[in-house]
Amino acid sequence: MAAFEEFGVLPEISKAIDEMEWTLPTDIQAEGIPLVLGGGDVLMAAETGSGKTAAFCLPIIQIVWETLKDIESGRSQSSVSISPPWTMSTHDRGNALAVAPDGVRVQSREQKEWHGTRCTRGVSSGKWGFEAIVTDEGLCRVGWSTLTASLDLGTDKFGYGFGGTGKKSNNRQFDNYGEAFGKNDTITCLLDMDKGEIRFRKNGVDLGVAFSRVSTDKPLFPAVVLKNAEMSFNFGDKPFKHSLPDKYLPLVSAAKEQIAMNTNGQADGSSGVVKISNNAPQAIIIEPSRELAEQTSNQIRLFKKYIQNPTLRELLVIGGVNVKEQISFLQNTGADIIVGTPGRLEDLIQGGYISLTNCRFFVLDEADGLLKQGYTDLIERLHRQMPKITADGKRLQMIVCSATLHAFEVKKMAEKLMHFPTWVDLKGEDAVPETVHHVVVKVDPQRDRQWNGLRRHIMTDGVHQQDDVRSGNNSPETLSVAVKLLKGEYVIRAIDEHKMDRAIIFCRTKLDCDNLEKYMKQIDKRQYSCVCLHGDRKPAERKANLEMFKKSEVKFLICTDVAARGLDISGLPFMINVTLPDEKSNYVHRIGRVGRADRMGLAISLVSTVPEKVWYHGEWCKSRGRNCWNTNLTDVQGCCIWYNEPQYLADIEEHLNITIQQIEPDMKVPHDEFDGKVVYGQKRQQIGSGYKNHTAQMAPVVKDLSELEKQAQLMYLKRHLTKTARIA
Repeated sequence: MAAFEEFGVLPEISKAIDEMEWTLPTDIQAEGIPLVLGGGDVLMAAETGSGKTAAFCLPIIQIVWETLKDIESGRSQSSVSISPPWTMSTHDRGNALAVAPDGVRVQSREQKEWHGTRCTRGVSSGKWGFEAIVTDEGLCRVGWSTLTASLDLGTDKFGYGFGGTGKKSNNRQFDNYGEAFGKNDTITCLLDMDKGEIRFRKNGVDLGVAFSRVSTDKPLFPAVVLKNAEMSFNFGDKPFKHSLPDKYLPLVSAAKEQIAMNTNGQADGSSGVVKISNNAPQAIIIEPSRELAEQTSNQIRLFKKYIQNPTLRELLVIGGVNVKEQISFLQNTGADIIVGTPGRLEDLIQGGYISLTNCRFFVLDEADGLLKQGYTDLIERLHRQMPKITADGKRLQMIVCSATLHAFEVKKMAEKLMHFPTWVDLKGEDAVPETVHHVVVKVDPQRDRQWNGLRRHIMTDGVHQQDDVRSGNNSPETLSVAVKLLKGEYVIRAIDEHKMDRAIIFCRTKLDCDNLEKYMKQIDKRQYSCVCLHGDRKPAERKANLEMFKKSEVKFLICTDVAARGLDISGLPFMINVTLPDEKSNYVHRIGRVGRADRMGLAISLVSTVPEKVWYHGEWCKSRGRNCWNTNLTDVQGCCIWYNEPQYLADIEEHLNITIQQIEPDMKVPHDEFDGKVVYGQKRQQIGSGYKNHTAQMAPVVKDLSELEKQAQLMYLKRHLTKTARIA
C-alpha cells in the first residue's frame, strides 16, 4: 500500500502522487489529510514549503469526486426520492439553517439574520395539523406558506406565521395573538383548507383563529423561520403530545391526490432529484495572488490525473484573463472546484455566473495575506452566502492555512466563521526551516565609500531629486543615496561570490524592481539575465516571466512581496533581500522560497546601517504612486518616509527569537553550522572526513559492547552446563 493510501487517500490519487515522486507525506499532510477527510474545519500552520497545498487539495479532490459519483449512481441523499416523505427540505431553506439527517429537526445559529425552511410536502385540500416543539432558546416563527412565499415566514402575503413573542404575522403585519412561547413548548399548527382558516395551539390550549380568508388556490406547506434557535417537528409519524381537534388529521395521513411536492431548488418535483448545476462548484479555494492561484490549480490538475467516471472539473478564475472565457467555461463545461483570486471571484459571483448553493468546501490559502490585503468583508460575505448544510446533508467545511497562521486577524476570523476547528500547528510561531542558511550583510556607507566614485551604478528611486546630496558631505540624504547605490553593487557581488545561476531577489517597491532589472541587464544581459514580477506588469507578461524563470531560461526573478507570495519553485538555491520587509512575517515568507523539499538554501539580506528615505504612498496619495513625485515626508502631506532597517532587523530577530548571523561585505558565508558539505539547491551531504571521525569516536564504545556481549554469552553457557550436570 502506498504511503498516502494509509491516510485514506484513493488509489487513483495515490498513483498520481507516485508519478510526482513523492515518497512519503510531509508532517502537515500526515496530520491534515485525515482531518479534512473526517469532515471537520481545519486550521493549518506549518513552515513555507511544507506541502500545505496538497494537505487540503488531496482530500478535497477525493470528497468532491465521491460526492459526484454518489449523485451519478443514485446513492446520495440529494439524488434519491425524498424519504421519509414528510420532512423539512434541505433544498428550500436559508443558507445558515441546518436540517438534521432525520429531516424533522432544524437549527440556525445565526444571531443577526432570520433563516427559514419549508416542508418537502404540502397539502391542497382538507383539514390538517402538525406539531412544532421548541428544543432550544431563541427566536422562532412557525406556520404555513406557499412555495412562492419568502422563507422569512410572515413577511409577505403568502406566508402565515406565529412567533415566540406571541405575535402572528402575515404580509409584514405583526399583531398580538395568543401568548409568547419558548423552550420545551409545543405549538400545534392547524389548517382548514375548506374554510381558508389557520389557527394555533400552545401546549394543547387553543389560541383561536389566527388567519381567516386564507387563499387556498395554491398548496400550503409547513414552514418555520429561526434566529439562533432550534425546533423539531412531528407530522404524525409518532403520537402527538396533544391530540388534534375533531376532524383534523395528521399530515402523514394525507392521500396522494391531496399532496403537493416542494419543487423549490430541485430539478423535478416528482422524484426530488437534484441536478448539480454547471456554475455551482463543490469547492471554492481563494488565493491572494494570480501566480499562487495558477500554482494551486496546476497541482489539482496533476493530483486528479487518474480520477475518472465522473471526471473532475476544475476552473482557474483570476484577473488578467478574458472574463468571457471563464463565463463560457462555467456555462458549457462547468466546474466542481474553483481556484481564484478575490476580485475576479467576487465579480463572477455578483454577476450570477457562480452559484454558492452546492459549496462544500471554503478554503483560504495564505489567509494572513488575504486579510492584510483587505478582503475580510468579502470573505465574511461569501461565507454568509454558502449553505452551512449542503443538499446531501453534509456540513460546510472551512480550511484556513498559512505559513504565518498566528496573526491576530486570522485567529479573530477563525473564531467568527469556523466551527470548532482543529489546529494543525507544526511550527508554533514563525520559524525558519532548518534547510535555510540565512545571513545579513550590513550596508554601511560611512565605512564602504566605493559609492563615491562609481562610474556606472544602479538608478535610484528619485526620492532625493530635490535634496543636496553632494558626495563630500555626510548628511542623512547623502548617506541615503549612498545606500541605494551600494545595494545595487552588493547584489552583483553576492551573485558573483556564490556563482548564483538561479535566485529570487526581493525589492521593496515595484520601482525598485524595475531599476534593479535595468541595472543587471546593463552590466551583462547573459550573465545576469533576469525578469520582473510585480503588479504593474501586465498579466500575460507576469505569467511569461514566471515561466521563463521556472524553466531556467533566465537566472533571476526580481519581485515584490505580493507578487511572490506562496510561489513554489523547486530546487531554488538562493534568495536576496535588497531591503528588509517592514512586516516581520514577510521575512519568513521571503526566505521560505529557498530550502524547500529538504534542499539547502542560502538567503542573504542587505541591511542598511543608516536610515534610508523611501517612497510610501498612502491613502492620501491620489495616484497611489503612479507618476507621483511628492518627495515630502508623510507628516507634511508627502509620500516618503525614513526607513529604519536596523530596527526592522531587531524586530525580526525578536519575533523569531534568534540572532541572525552577520557576514562581511565580501559575501563569504561559513558552512560550519550545517556540519557537512553544503551545495545550495541540493540535499545536505555528509563529507567523508566527518564520517570517519564519527566512526573513530564510536570505536571504543563498540568494543566495550562487544566485550559485554561476550561475557553475557559465557555466563549463560556456564549456567546452562551446571544445570545440565545437576539433572544428570
